[in-house]
Amino acid sequence: MIKTLMVAARDRNRLAEIIGIATRYGLDVLLVRLGLEAKAREVEGAIDADTLPHRTRLALEALGPTFVKLGQILATRADLLPPQWIEELEHLHSRAPTLPFETLRAEVEAALGQPPETAFASFDATPLAAASMAQVHRATLADGRPVVLKIRRPGIRPVMEADLRLIAQVAVIAENTNAEARRFAPVAMVRQLTQAVLEELDFSNEGRNADRLRDDFSGNDRLVIPEIHWEWTSETLLVMDYIDGVPPRDGETLRAAGIDPAEIAGLSADVVLDMVLINGRFHADPHPGNLLCLPGNRLALLDMGMIGHVSPRRREEFLSFVQSLTSGDPAALADTLMIWSKDSGVPRERILVAAEQLVARHGGQRLILSAMVADFLPLLRKEGLVMPPDLLLIFKALVTVDGVLTGIQPGFDLSAAMRRSYMRIITARLSPGNWGPALGAVLWELARIGDDAPRLLRAAVQKLEGGSANAGTSGQDVAEAIAASGRWIGRAILLAGAAIGFGLIIAAWLR
Repeated sequence: MIKTLMVAARDRNRLAEIIGIATRYGLDVLLVRLGLEAKAREVEGAIDADTLPHRTRLALEALGPTFVKLGQILATRADLLPPQWIEELEHLHSRAPTLPFETLRAEVEAALGQPPETAFASFDATPLAAASMAQVHRATLADGRPVVLKIRRPGIRPVMEADLRLIAQVAVIAENTNAEARRFAPVAMVRQLTQAVLEELDFSNEGRNADRLRDDFSGNDRLVIPEIHWEWTSETLLVMDYIDGVPPRDGETLRAAGIDPAEIAGLSADVVLDMVLINGRFHADPHPGNLLCLPGNRLALLDMGMIGHVSPRRREEFLSFVQSLTSGDPAALADTLMIWSKDSGVPRERILVAAEQLVARHGGQRLILSAMVADFLPLLRKEGLVMPPDLLLIFKALVTVDGVLTGIQPGFDLSAAMRRSYMRIITARLSPGNWGPALGAVLWELARIGDDAPRLLRAAVQKLEGGSANAGTSGQDVAEAIAASGRWIGRAILLAGAAIGFGLIIAAWLR
């Protein structure tokens, strides 16, 4: 079936390449399982289920960045995939050999409008790092500031767009023909993949992400986010400050560099929790390669290509989840799980059983996040519950940073950091910037009510007069109407008084 996909002529070569790589790694059985092929090749070892996750990971890496990104999304779905698949997919790397700079020169000169040797005081043609989507080189600005150039690989966009078109067709086929595949909601997953890939292909998005995160933490001088040099930045080229630091891989290395692991652990936890629970915008991949520790126990964030967003409603749900678990309340935990899995069709009784099991293992005590999530997501898979993708991205980010912090500071308690964050959440919610818009909405509503009050009162009087002249209207009806009108006027007066008092408090606070 996959060989007969209706594809444009421009995508046929890429489809043949994909089929060739899938066949080379013996993934026929996987295509059959998804309903995309009639039978697997009868080759020894081709249907070895034990090696299937490993061969799939190798094939995804061979297929390039689009498929690596797909595998990374699947690696967050421990609510759907068995542990051996998650463990293998978590090892996915967007690796690629370095290219001679002359291969990239035309791309760079088109973006800069001039050769890099002219645009910068110095430029190093030797690559600093490389991945399947980009290659990084160092340079120096005219004022002596060191920078890095992240250069998109030539010709990669058409290939990735072809991949997305083909994957989208496969997702539709799988969702329509295979019940097992349908649990993954492949069409929705491909939409998520498409958005992530298109955002990462445009390097100016990463620049904007960096600026937004820097604004979010403008009051925190211990967090460093590289400055973007927009005069040189475009869709294919990102120029930002070079940061020299130590990756947080182990405490001994940090101490040797004069950096306190405990301080870094506490700062990292506070930053990630503030991103998720207060700002609603977070670095979705905070692994050691994207973090650098700096002198003065400061922290730098790198690679802002993948940013997660948390709606206010989702933040409330996540806080309810954590609070009901730490307080040992399975009924409240089940309420949150019901919201998260409302489309799964699983009855509340089974969700309550899952909540009771999770509380029994992790409730009412110090919360070890990685252990809880390691139990939580397989439990969801067992009970047939499917989590929203944005929540899984939050859990993945928190578990990743928990692993980093435990590596540099054994015994670090992320749950204690979460409890500390509650006070910052309350402070943020009480800030004028947060409830100023709510006050504006209240005052607007009062103004609207004030405009309508004469008309409403006239209508009430007319109703009362008409009711008095109507023989069918009782004295009790008139009395109730008068009482209702009085209650309405009383509420309006109280609301106006409260709003005026509220406004005076704000005015005094802002003075």
